[in-house]
Amino acid sequence: MEKIGQQVFLYDFYGELLTDHQKSVYEDIVLNDLSLSEIAEERGISRQGVHDLVKRCDRILNAYEEKLHLVERFLKTREDVTRIRDLSAEEVGDNAGVLAQIHRISERILKEL
Repeated sequence: MEKIGQQVFLYDFYGELLTDHQKSVYEDIVLNDLSLSEIAEERGISRQGVHDLVKRCDRILNAYEEKLHLVERFLKTREDVTRIRDLSAEEVGDNAGVLAQIHRISERILKEL
């Protein structure tokens, strides 16, 4: 997954666990696409300070994901649901085979929940 996409997912799942200051700066970088210089000027801190804060937030959010795996499970569930949708839209002669696949995928989803 691309870095920005991963940062957005991590922030969506774990962002509330950051301090207000960390959230604000991280949102500016990841969601608002501001540069380090723009944020530094706006907040009256150094560009290096912004860089260090963003790196620290990345480490914190990644540490939560390593322990909890919420993003990983979400992406896997989304993939499974997409597969179920695709299977249910197929018009095939072997409906029993398609239904068996749908059943297996849905069983896996239910076990993970």
